Amino acid sequence: MKLNGISDKDGSSPSRKRVGRGIGSGMGKTSGRGVKGQKSRSGVSINGYEGGQMPIYRRLPKRGFSNAMFAKDYNEVSIARLEKAVDAKKLDAKATITADVLKEAGVIRRVRDGVRVLGGSEAKSKFNLEVAGASKGAITAIEKAGGSVKVLAPVSKEETKA
Repeated sequence: MKLNGISDKDGSSPSRKRVGRGIGSGMGKTSGRGVKGQKSRSGVSINGYEGGQMPIYRRLPKRGFSNAMFAKDYNEVSIARLEKAVDAKKLDAKATITADVLKEAGVIRRVRDGVRVLGGSEAKSKFNLEVAGASKGAITAIEKAGGSVKVLAPVSKEETKA
């Protein structure tokens, strides 16, 4: 097989339709767009228009709000994930575990607004954690195993850039 002999299968890329080239082509006059009017023109978007009736997105009540401006973006790490990293000798359970240590170990890809530890399983190792947040279940499981959790004040993105 040679590179100059490679080609697509027949019919895999049909030739484009040449519209507006006479009635004999089958795509003449209105070019397959029906008749005249707003929808036959280019650049028209009338999605959500309900013929002058009040649109549904204005009829329905709005509830809640989006706190996207001040929302924190945490890395969520479970106790089971920490145990797996300790078993693989990527983390030292005796040392203090911070977000930077987790990044170096490959547990998290990047440090965002901090790390939040989640429970869901029993802790076998004595973890010494310094994280931005932890669930109640995670704190009790780690303290039950003899470890400690220090919850730090969340660091904003402006402070991490400085």
